[in-house]
Amino acid sequence: MVDSESTNGPPPFEDAFSGEDVEQRIYGTVLQTREPATASAITERVDCDPKTARKYLGWFADLGIVTRHDGHPATYERNDAYFEWRRINQLAADHSVEELQARVRELTTRITDYEAVYDAATPAAVDAVAVAEGSDEQTIDDVYSDLGDWATAREERERYERARQQRAGTEGEQASG
Repeated sequence: MVDSESTNGPPPFEDAFSGEDVEQRIYGTVLQTREPATASAITERVDCDPKTARKYLGWFADLGIVTRHDGHPATYERNDAYFEWRRINQLAADHSVEELQARVRELTTRITDYEAVYDAATPAAVDAVAVAEGSDEQTIDDVYSDLGDWATAREERERYERARQQRAGTEGEQASG
């Protein structure tokens, strides 16, 4: 008989990778870890042999997924740059230069609109409290929502532009090669 609880939705967050193999549990733990952690701490969370944890953490460090910080004991930290690189590569693989360029234009328009509305070059240059207090139409939550969306649009535009450049470079190499 099938356990109905295990088939109805995701596992609990505290034990999100319990059904996976040790490698996947270590990988999942690394993804969830916000601060450098020792192999022992990861071993406790994953419930595996310390040698196994060190083996996979070393492998993840070699791949660039984690950064190993030497010390006694050594600590391991998720390498956000690796995941950013992976995201950009995936965008370049999934979209044409034209699609990427169109998305960059859409995001640029959104960013330009925010710059005009808030008379600022970046979301960090906006005093959200002063804007909300000076407006009858916007609450502080509205302003913070706009600033968050604006910051996200700037980050996303950077990602799409990097993917566009990568894709354009790849297509240029193929055309000339």
